[in-house]
Amino acid sequence: MRRTSPSDQRLRVMPWWLVLVGLLLAILLGWWVLHWLLGEADRAAAQDTRATLRIDAIRTGLTVVAGTGGGLALLLAARRQWIGERAQQHQETIAARDQAHRDRVQAHAEQVAEAGQRHQDRQAEAAAHDAAERRLTELYTRAVELLGNDNAAVRLGGLHALERLGQDNPAQRTTIVAVLCAYLRMPPADDARETEVRRTAQRVLTRHLRADDDAFWPDMRLDLTGARLDAFDATGCTLHDADLTGATCTGTTRLHGARLSGRLALGATFDALVLNEVTGDAEILLDGAVITGRLHVDRADLDGRLSCRRATIGETSWRGATLRRSVTFDHTRFTGSASFQEAAFAGRLSMEHTTFGGSAEFRHTRFADLALFRWAEFAADAWFADARFTGDASFGRARFHGPVTFEGATLTHRPLFDQARATTSATHTWPAGTTATRLDATWLLLTDP
Repeated sequence: MRRTSPSDQRLRVMPWWLVLVGLLLAILLGWWVLHWLLGEADRAAAQDTRATLRIDAIRTGLTVVAGTGGGLALLLAARRQWIGERAQQHQETIAARDQAHRDRVQAHAEQVAEAGQRHQDRQAEAAAHDAAERRLTELYTRAVELLGNDNAAVRLGGLHALERLGQDNPAQRTTIVAVLCAYLRMPPADDARETEVRRTAQRVLTRHLRADDDAFWPDMRLDLTGARLDAFDATGCTLHDADLTGATCTGTTRLHGARLSGRLALGATFDALVLNEVTGDAEILLDGAVITGRLHVDRADLDGRLSCRRATIGETSWRGATLRRSVTFDHTRFTGSASFQEAAFAGRLSMEHTTFGGSAEFRHTRFADLALFRWAEFAADAWFADARFTGDASFGRARFHGPVTFEGATLTHRPLFDQARATTSATHTWPAGTTATRLDATWLLLTDP
């Protein structure tokens, strides 16, 4: 409930009856004083004294009446002063109330004007956004239409139009990369001009994946599953979640010096694959990959897990590579020479059921954790000279068809050769404590004490 302030109350004026009552009281007081004093004067014994006292009594009574009248005059003056002050206060209150009302009206008008301006600004922004979106949609649609044209030259124009659109509009880059990847996943026409278009699409992708370039598009994911790539070159690129599962990669696929993160699925068919000096913490999956030519991973420095199960690899070199997490080559077949010279396996290494069709070179290789070569098949030389085994190692039931040497190897724990076999036609150098007995004319049987 709203309370009424003193300034909101009705202005009151002193009533006249209060003045009349005061005048009557003054007369009564004067009469009473005069009557009392005359009575006192009549008690005087002497006639002259009594007369004098009566005159004094009358004078005193008149003085009282006059004094009372003066008091009434002061009361009237006070009444006028009080009325004036109340009138001034009332005027000030009304003026303040009027000013407050005018201020509220002005503030409301300003708020209405500001709200109207904001509404107009929002409408203008919405109109501009809609116009920009329509323009982007039109450009994107036109570029995609060009990419689907039967003429190779027109398709090239569509690729460059998409690239310009992505460069100018970062929000569209993910969609544009998806379109380019989808184009590369489509079956190619048997046409030399189409080959050039696809190579251009590859270059458009990789051109924007180099972090040291002003045209870098960060956090792009490549879905190239089942794609056909020709001499795909991602040298120096930053790859995050790239999937080439089932892709066919002709020529040499290069990721030299690439920075890898997320998940890199390379279960594809390659003529040759170069991963020299790659770095990063990506999980690299080469499961089921077929590399008919060479696989080079020299001087790579990888913090993520590497899996290469059931792959077929030609010649391979991992010279000076540093692999900090677990590495698996189970059931993998190396058809050519495999060199891991000076590589460092900081995590667990598993090469169970692995087949080495050529020489297997582990010179100066460091094994910091468990190294498993059980059931491995070495068709030619197996070199572990000057290797360093810090963790346990097992060659149980492995088969060595060529010479084996552990000369100069450092072994913290004696490796296990339980039921492994080695050819009798070559000279071998085994770790101390390994027993090799002739099983037949072809094989030596290795046993542990």
